[in-house]
Amino acid sequence: MMFIMFQSIMIFTLICILTVILNLVSKKTFNDREKNSPFECGFDPKNLARLPFSLQFFLITVIFVIFDVELTLLLPMILVIKISNWANFSLTFNLFILVLLLGLFHEQNQGSLNWVK
Repeated sequence: MMFIMFQSIMIFTLICILTVILNLVSKKTFNDREKNSPFECGFDPKNLARLPFSLQFFLITVIFVIFDVELTLLLPMILVIKISNWANFSLTFNLFILVLLLGLFHEQNQGSLNWVK
């Protein structure tokens, strides 16, 4: 029993010594501030976190997400053409596109798509 305890203490001591030597010998340097900083969407992580955010960038992103969801809704409609009534499908498809176009025209009239005011 005493031998196992002595062996465990020796192994723990050896691991601690090797860890300290590894940290002293490693080539990791902290001189390059840019390489060690996280990169998030082109924002400078060294500046304050409460800087004003571009509203136009946010609105374009929301419009992109809306039209991306629209694509996921339109692609399955190709498969539905085979099993549905042509008049019903045409009415649904045209109504869907009309709502999207009206939303796009509304965004244009509100000035959300204009970068320069």
